[in-house]
Amino acid sequence: MTGTRRSLLLATAALGLAGCGFELRRAPELRFQTLALTGFGPRSPLADELRMNIDASRTTRIVETTGQAQVVLEALADAREKSVVASTAAGQVRELQLRARLKFRLRTPAGRELIPDTEILLTRDFSYSETAALAKEQEEAFLYRAMQSDIVAQVMRRLASVSV
Repeated sequence: MTGTRRSLLLATAALGLAGCGFELRRAPELRFQTLALTGFGPRSPLADELRMNIDASRTTRIVETTGQAQVVLEALADAREKSVVASTAAGQVRELQLRARLKFRLRTPAGRELIPDTEILLTRDFSYSETAALAKEQEEAFLYRAMQSDIVAQVMRRLASVSV
C-alpha cells in the first residue's frame, strides 16, 4: 500500500469516527452542591471510591459534617460476604459465592427523604482450588473491586436523578 493511499484511508477513518457521536463516559452531573457521607466504616474502600466519583462530577463537593451538606448519603449497611457453594466429598471447597451489599438512603439534613432505603446486592460465583490459592485470592480481590465499582456507578446514577 502506498503512503498516499494509507494517508487517505486514515483520514477517512478519522472523519468517520468524528461524526459517530462517540464520547468517553463522564461522571454524571449532580443537582446539588454539597453532600455528606455518613454511616461508612473507617477506611471503607466503597466510601473512598464514592468520594472520588463525586469529586469527579465537578458540580458537587464532599463536606465533613451534615450541617454543611445540602444532602446526606447515609450508609445503613456496607458489607462483603463470602460463602461456600460447592465442596467435594472430602470437604474441600470447589466453588465460592462473593456478595457485595450496600444499603443506603439519601436525605436532607432536615430529614426529608430523597431516596428511600435502597439495597444494592451483587453476587459473583467463582471456582476455587487449594493448589492455586494465591491466584484465587487475587481473583477474589479483583471481583470485589469490580463489584464495588459497579455499586458506585449505580449509586451515582441514582444520585444524578435526584433534584433537591
